[in-house]
This record gives sequence, structure tokens and C-alpha cells, in this order.
Amino acid sequence: MYENMVDVLIYLYENYMDGESQSPVDQSDLENELVEAGFSAAEVGKALRWLDELAHRVDASPSHDHATGSMRIYAGDECAKLDTEARGLLLSLEQQGILDPTSRELVIERLLAFEHTLVAVDEVKWVVLLVLMNRPGREDAFTQMEDMLYHEAPQSLH
Repeated sequence: MYENMVDVLIYLYENYMDGESQSPVDQSDLENELVEAGFSAAEVGKALRWLDELAHRVDASPSHDHATGSMRIYAGDECAKLDTEARGLLLSLEQQGILDPTSRELVIERLLAFEHTLVAVDEVKWVVLLVLMNRPGREDAFTQMEDMLYHEAPQSLH
């Protein structure tokens, strides 16, 4: 049995969203298939609601026009859920041009929607990928993030 909703999201991406396979057309068929794959019905439901909410938020997201060099200040609840490493990754992705301010805010909002108390850096990467996948005009950033996620060289200690 898989552990949480993030596992369902990763499974969905790797099996259906990458464009190589077709997902079942009927949502109940998809839910049944995910349960048969080893996910709990509760986690499947949470993941599908999370994706629906992402789609809704992408459609409703205004474009943020932040001044060059502006900095995102995190609220206390955001700092509690996103540790220094997670926030540093978001900053780095923004500095690299992978995240724009609108995408960053969508990522933060979707991370805060997770029920667990602390978000892992790998989860941040997956959420960035899913957000970019759903944002029109961010295809190059999506490709960069996908490459980073799948081809990241392991860090070695010297």
C-alpha cells in the first residue's frame, strides 16, 4: 500500500499525464484502477480533488506583476510547512526562470493543501512539475523541471 496522496499524484503523472498512456475516461474507472494499484480510496479521492483544485486555481490565477528583484516573504504557517530547504528550492527555481511569480504562488498554495505537517523537497519538485504542466505558456519551464526531476545527478560528498 502506498503512503499518501503525493504517491497517487506521482503515479498519475508517470502513468497518464506524461502523454504516453491514456487514462480511463470515466473518473470512477480511474479511481477503481488506482485502488487496484494499491492506493487507498481516501488517498485517491484526495489526489483527484487536489488536481481539480489545481485546475481551478490555474484558470482563476491572475498574473502577478512583481518588480524585478522583489522578494517573497513567507508567513508563519508557510514557514511551518515549508522548511528552509523547500523555500530555498522555490527561490532557486524562480531565480533560474523555471518559476514565475504566478507559478510560485500556485505551488505554495498547492503545497499548503497537503495534510501532512512538513513538505519534503521531493514533494516540492513534483508539485512544481504538476503546476507547470497545467500552465499554458510555461512549456519550456516544464521541460526544464522534468529534466531536473528525472535526471538530477546525485550529490556526492568530497
